[in-house]
Amino acid sequence: MVLEEPTTGGCGFFFVCFGFGRGRSAISVGSRIPGFYKLTPAERLREVQARAGLTEEEVAILSAAEGLDLAQADRMSENVVGTFALPLGIAVNFQINGQDRLVPMVIEEPSVVAAASNAAKIVREGGGFTAEATAPQMIGQIQVLDVDDPHGARLRLMAEREALLAVANRQDPVLVELGGGARDMEVRVLADTLAGPMLVVHLIYDCRDAMGANAVNTAVEALAPLVGEIAGGKVLLRILSNLADRRLARARAVIPAEALAPEGFQGPEVAEGIVQAYALAEVDPYRAATHNKGIMNGIDAVLVATGNDWRAVEAGAHAYAARSGEYSSLSVWESDTDGNLVGTLEMPLAVGIVGGATKAHPAARVALKVLGVRSAQELAEVVVAVGLAQNFAALRALATEGIQRGHMQLHARSMAIAAGAPGSLVDQVAGRMVEEGVIRLDRAEELVRELS
Repeated sequence: MVLEEPTTGGCGFFFVCFGFGRGRSAISVGSRIPGFYKLTPAERLREVQARAGLTEEEVAILSAAEGLDLAQADRMSENVVGTFALPLGIAVNFQINGQDRLVPMVIEEPSVVAAASNAAKIVREGGGFTAEATAPQMIGQIQVLDVDDPHGARLRLMAEREALLAVANRQDPVLVELGGGARDMEVRVLADTLAGPMLVVHLIYDCRDAMGANAVNTAVEALAPLVGEIAGGKVLLRILSNLADRRLARARAVIPAEALAPEGFQGPEVAEGIVQAYALAEVDPYRAATHNKGIMNGIDAVLVATGNDWRAVEAGAHAYAARSGEYSSLSVWESDTDGNLVGTLEMPLAVGIVGGATKAHPAARVALKVLGVRSAQELAEVVVAVGLAQNFAALRALATEGIQRGHMQLHARSMAIAAGAPGSLVDQVAGRMVEEGVIRLDRAEELVRELS
């Protein structure tokens, strides 16, 4: 796999205790930065500073000179003894809905940031990504047990729908003033469960620019006693659902066939190979799991960088992939009548730019500023586009030279570093291992001793 625009080596480090922040766009020029990967981390950071309008304090946060200290970490989690750093890289070349974006990504796996950047460069040739996100509506569930007449109870609850929504809206008047709050209520009868017949009430709640877990959980807690009384049953669970299928994000890319072909391949041949590779993921859960994992490589990296709950999004994504009863691909790839390769990705994306530990993690706030997003929906559009880019990069590699070559070149660098190679020897040790086709820690250690 030829990675024309790799961005290996992050521009800084990110401590993995998460927060949220509000971004403000200050990008003055595009995300197309030829040779970005050739710069030193410090030079990359200065390039990002100029394009995103970062202050010196924000530069210090990303360079790990400042950032999350132990006292802040101790307030964010329990039994804290330290912080844990991961590389923060910037994916370049992204054009989404006509706007250039520099995309912060936190991930330790080699080749992910490079592959996303290269994919975005290719997609630009077809006009970039188009993306959209639905209203940020989440679902809160209330489980009601021991109901003698479930269908009658359902009708009684629906008759009180407006009153119950009003109670939910009184729990967060500020969010309601911002245009959010309770939107609807649904009642499902589950007649045959291990615990007997039960009702499940769904509160549909617009969270605006927050991910929404706290707001939704507060609202369903307030409704629970009233729901139990009206239904004539016992309320047990009252909690947010992470299958956020009311909060979908979609991305699309149209890629000319001539933009697809690395040396030695024809564009239509590569397009056909990508569609054929997708066809297996569509019908086979064993392939779909790996296919979707590649999508989540990109999505999770942006979620971590921006302080979002990647575990919640993962849960929702995989549940959505199995909504037909069979686990399948989240994305779709096909060729149009003009021979272009067309990729689409639709999935639940519960993300936020406010709420939670917003003020607790300085690096998350800076990452959002670099992205320049102004709403949770805009962030979701960026995230889903990155997921589609990552999927395209993997499929293109599999349809041509195979994914292992490019990945292992970067993995060899990681092995060299782990073996203790000084900076001057890292590339030499990695190069020898790639040439030999033996990329293992013990071989890296031997080469370090030999070349030192």
